[in-house]
Amino acid sequence: MQPLQADPSSQVGAALDGIKAVVFSVDGVLNNGTITLDSEGREIASLYARDLVAIREALRNGLHVAVISGRDAAVYRPLLETAGPVDLYLESGDRLEAYDSFKSLHGLQDEDCACIADDIDDLEILKKAGLPVTTINGVEYLRNRVAYISVYEGGRGCIREVVEMILEHQGRWAYGEQQA
Repeated sequence: MQPLQADPSSQVGAALDGIKAVVFSVDGVLNNGTITLDSEGREIASLYARDLVAIREALRNGLHVAVISGRDAAVYRPLLETAGPVDLYLESGDRLEAYDSFKSLHGLQDEDCACIADDIDDLEILKKAGLPVTTINGVEYLRNRVAYISVYEGGRGCIREVVEMILEHQGRWAYGEQQA
């Protein structure tokens, strides 16, 4: 499916009805895929403010949010916690195991979850998720293996787009035209 071609009768529209959780990775989705270190080797965290607002709105509207990283990305913890109770699976050796733990913790099924990823290390989660999404700059291999391709790059609005799309479709986005 190409970006913006989803309509209410499509696979995406049907999947949006039941989404209760959003799962995404740190590198390439929460950030732009660049890992920046200071002169002492400490990572510097940077988040797109609109994505952070979307995470807050997702939580405020009852969606569960999980952030999964295969590396120790704890530098993002303080920023994410400002949004609310985000489930963090950082330095997760087995991403699929982290995803399954998250689902179990909240009583979720695969079809309840949207997953945003940009590379093959999250392929197994994308295969299971009810709404698999990649960023516009995600690796080519994922393009034919997801239901939706965001029109935004990782770290530059893809989380916002997906959260807004879910909440708007479910009538829970307070800032859409239908609420005017």
